[in-house]
Amino acid sequence: MIHRHLGKVVAGAAVAVTAGAALIAITLPGSASGDEGPGGGGPQGSAAEQGQASPRPGVVESAPDGAKKGTGRDPLTEDEMKRAQSLALSRDFRAGSENVKGKTGPQHLSTDLAELGPDEVGKAAPPRRAEVTYYDYKDDTYVTKTVDLGTGKVENTDTQRGVQPPPSRGEAVEAARLLIGDKLGAGLRKDFKDATGRTLTAPGQLTVTGFVYRGSGDSAGPASVQDCGEHRCLRLFTRVVNGPWIDTRQLVVDLSDRSVARLD
Repeated sequence: MIHRHLGKVVAGAAVAVTAGAALIAITLPGSASGDEGPGGGGPQGSAAEQGQASPRPGVVESAPDGAKKGTGRDPLTEDEMKRAQSLALSRDFRAGSENVKGKTGPQHLSTDLAELGPDEVGKAAPPRRAEVTYYDYKDDTYVTKTVDLGTGKVENTDTQRGVQPPPSRGEAVEAARLLIGDKLGAGLRKDFKDATGRTLTAPGQLTVTGFVYRGSGDSAGPASVQDCGEHRCLRLFTRVVNGPWIDTRQLVVDLSDRSVARLD
């Protein structure tokens, strides 16, 4: 067992159990740690509390010939997901937004079958709509586009600030990339070297899970993480691929300003 200020490298299931316990602790709603898990919590606060953008004019596009379509409440098909994302990502939206790497276009988070309205439940052929969600790093907004897959129209655009949904895989990988290259990642790089004999240079050498850090609550952390919640911040669980866990939970990656901070 190797102990240092950053954390520790421990092989096997014992650390997986420890990490699981920590995971439960940091995903409790309203916990002092300010974390939200990737599969729970989601956007917090009502739309009225967070603010909504009024719907923009819809875009109409015919479904391509031969596209596979679901029926009723079937999960979205791959073709439907591609179509929904194409409709949601208008030219203006793409040009005026940024992804997690600072490149043009918003960061795609999810594409899911939208809920039916009360007057649509029970219909023999209810409309099929998709909700496509994005995070725009240009102005730290969470954007939801509702697309009618039958008409090809974007029915609604909802834009909220201060809402931090669970991160996508791409965001967790980029957070790991930033941590590996930062001076505060020195302990992670050394632990990886001790465990494998190799130099850690890329996120692909690790198994990474990201959790939102909001920086709110009684134990909000140092001044360096006070923007978290408005900014997109993650804590990471890292593990050598097919190897031991490396504890990086005291480090916070601010994806909005591409910086790394320590909680202790």
